[in-house]
Amino acid sequence: MRDVDVIADPASAVTALDPLRARLLAELREPASASTLAGRLGLPRQRVNYHLRLLEKHGLVEAAGERTWGGLTERHFVATAAGYVVSPEALGAAASAPRAEADEADRMSAAYVVALAARVVAEVGGMARTAVRQRKRLPVYGLDTAVRFSSPADRAAFAEELTAAVNRLASKYHDERTPNGRWQRLTISMHPVPKGVDPGTPSVDAAEGRGHR
Repeated sequence: MRDVDVIADPASAVTALDPLRARLLAELREPASASTLAGRLGLPRQRVNYHLRLLEKHGLVEAAGERTWGGLTERHFVATAAGYVVSPEALGAAASAPRAEADEADRMSAAYVVALAARVVAEVGGMARTAVRQRKRLPVYGLDTAVRFSSPADRAAFAEELTAAVNRLASKYHDERTPNGRWQRLTISMHPVPKGVDPGTPSVDAAEGRGHR
């Protein structure tokens, strides 16, 4: 089972987004039969079987063995991933994309940040599927932390320093002349944590810095 599967096919996305089938995918993080799932959800086994066949058709669940009891043979299923994300690719031409030449106003807009995140899902998701098929490791890196600012001015100053630091690093390591070099995309976003959502534990650097003023 993969940790995450990014769904790019429109028909598979429609299948996964059905509320009942989404519930079945959550239940199938561990193998289970149609009768077991029917008992958990309070539904007829035939109805659960119907939805399982659709999920299997679109590669969202797979067979996980059989069990024979009372003269009957039951198939067990398991989800192909622990979690799923729908790629913007599923929307085709209607998918969001960031402006090629972003200005300061773009970088301060929610639409631009969402478009950047959508591009990460589409690009990394597509390459991850290929890497899984080829049994290769995709060279990626993720960084996530939480920062609590005392004022909007501090937030603006942080963004300015972060931009300058990234520009310095990019200038230091950027090389267009090496024949075997490969372009890497670096995306950084900053946004308020929604109310009621645990921001998680800040990094050690953040906890030892201005957060304790």
